Amino acid sequence: MRAVKGMFRGMQAQSLAALALLMTGATPSISQDFYEGKRITIVTGGTAGAGLDAYVRLIGRHYSRNIPGQPAIIVQNMPGAGSYTTAEFIETQAARDGTVLGSVFPGAIMAPLLDAQKPRFDPTKFVYLGTAETGPRLCVSWHASKVKTFADMLSSKLIVAASQSGGSSRDYALMVNSLAKGQMQLVSGYKGGADMFLAVERGEVEGLCAFDWSTIKAARPDWLRDKKLNLLVQFGVVPDKELTSLGVPDFKTQVPAADHPVADLVVAQQIFSRMFFVPNAVPAERVKVLRDAFMKTMADPVFRSEAEKQQMNVDPLDGERVQQIVAQIYASSPEVVARAKKALAP
Repeated sequence: MRAVKGMFRGMQAQSLAALALLMTGATPSISQDFYEGKRITIVTGGTAGAGLDAYVRLIGRHYSRNIPGQPAIIVQNMPGAGSYTTAEFIETQAARDGTVLGSVFPGAIMAPLLDAQKPRFDPTKFVYLGTAETGPRLCVSWHASKVKTFADMLSSKLIVAASQSGGSSRDYALMVNSLAKGQMQLVSGYKGGADMFLAVERGEVEGLCAFDWSTIKAARPDWLRDKKLNLLVQFGVVPDKELTSLGVPDFKTQVPAADHPVADLVVAQQIFSRMFFVPNAVPAERVKVLRDAFMKTMADPVFRSEAEKQQMNVDPLDGERVQQIVAQIYASSPEVVARAKKALAP
């Protein structure tokens, strides 16, 4: 996955340059005429009140004014099966005129490559508009658990909440067990992050895995303020400086070097952790309008201020770059893909 890492280096600079250019760009009047008086629906695989849903609703509140014609925007939650349900809806049923957008967990974008059971969608055919974040993920334990550190989890069982097959909360826990000899016991079937948060608070499980650091800070700031969590291990294309300063080990330092390509492939999905996309066959001029408007929104001072108040990290990447990265992931070595599938097997 050296190529994926290479793309990650410098992509922030490219995104900032794109933002500067977009602020002065003109949009064809034909697209303005199309969106004026229209309504855009953003269909999200996240449950109401959880991390992905919060990002989608925040962006939705500001996206419209950057789209020529300023269409109304509504958000529709369609959780289920690690957000496969939303991805399949966008592929098979959504209007292909630029009025229906999708936003799913990145694990769904990886599913056709890594899952034994193939879903009814092809992520390489989606047209990506951009991603709002490329941040780190964590495995954590509740303060009452006897597992306080990553080392503890190698010798003591940790019961964690997980989604259904294909969800990152499940896949990352299985990867930890396979590559690092972890002792995570999964309780699967939760619909989304909000349900998993409640499961921890109710004592149904002891911990969570593959949760975005930004989601924990935004959705449960009291957990951090009151020291209710043990931060066990972080995952990222590169280690997060804040988490490293807190003493949270990077996952790749805990696994043999021979398994680094497998970890790199699975973790690459975090590059597009808050992505938006449309189905194929949306007219190219409307794709450009939506892509340009997305990056303008990412640079919008009002949007940035609200995101900061809600402790939501904004680290955008434009749609063309996301498109390239998804294509490159799907061109990964068959040998590495086979090893990754084995690592994610129950």
